[in-house]
Amino acid sequence: MIRGSLVALVTPMTPDGAVDYAGLQKLVDWHVAQGTDGIVSVGTTGESATIDEDEHCEVIGRTVEFAAGRIPVIAGTGANATSEAIRLTRCAKEVGADACLLVTPYYNKPTQEGLFRHHKAIAEAVDIPQILYNVPGRTAVDMLPATVIRLADVPNIVGVKEATGDLARVQAIRSGTGNGFALYSGDDATSREFLLLGGDGVISVTANVVPGAMHRMCEAALSGDATKAAEIDGALAGLHKALFVESNPIPVKWALAAMGMIPQGIRLPLTWLSRDAEVPVRDAMKQAGLSV
Repeated sequence: MIRGSLVALVTPMTPDGAVDYAGLQKLVDWHVAQGTDGIVSVGTTGESATIDEDEHCEVIGRTVEFAAGRIPVIAGTGANATSEAIRLTRCAKEVGADACLLVTPYYNKPTQEGLFRHHKAIAEAVDIPQILYNVPGRTAVDMLPATVIRLADVPNIVGVKEATGDLARVQAIRSGTGNGFALYSGDDATSREFLLLGGDGVISVTANVVPGAMHRMCEAALSGDATKAAEIDGALAGLHKALFVESNPIPVKWALAAMGMIPQGIRLPLTWLSRDAEVPVRDAMKQAGLSV
């Protein structure tokens, strides 16, 4: 089980929209140095919706190559078609990912039974550890705790990223799955409380810009030091909010570009951060101790 701060890594791009692999290597090396506990490659924050299937596999493979065993790599391989999710998951296994993160099928709004059969089919087709990903704010479908608990009986489904912000789900899922099933927060703003309630980690957007602080916050929360975790998290509260002032990953890419970490590249239909929205992001970065 991977515990702690797992960064939902951006996919750096040049101004013309090409994937910047040199920039990707720079980010991977930085996260290793900063103590990030795991990398999620080509998830929502990594623009999985704007890159094609070949690029998807290439970015995962390069991330694994750059990590070179120093840090676990979890590949985002979810899709709204079961067959496509299986292809992406097979690719992730072939290029050496440690696990896969599979978002619930989006747009087509399957039933709970459909969600169960979708994830069970992928798990049976590809022998790699798989983490469910529930983010109804983006997918328009909510995987209920009862469905997560059913899927936890599938041997290689090993955890869930729960991004509703509903902290009551920590205990609900834990009581039905036991301690061997990993519970990850997908909501930075409530991640500290999530961990203190018994969660195992956070798959974090905020960790893109303050990886060391997120690692320390998670470390404190996982050890039960609520006071230290709250102290660290207090300085990051502005980032947790401001990095969603426009659709993710627009603000976090702007923040990383302002730090000199990546070029100003993003793909349509996403656009670069608007001028008015720069103010709250910049203010939150300063609150977190970043120079911008």
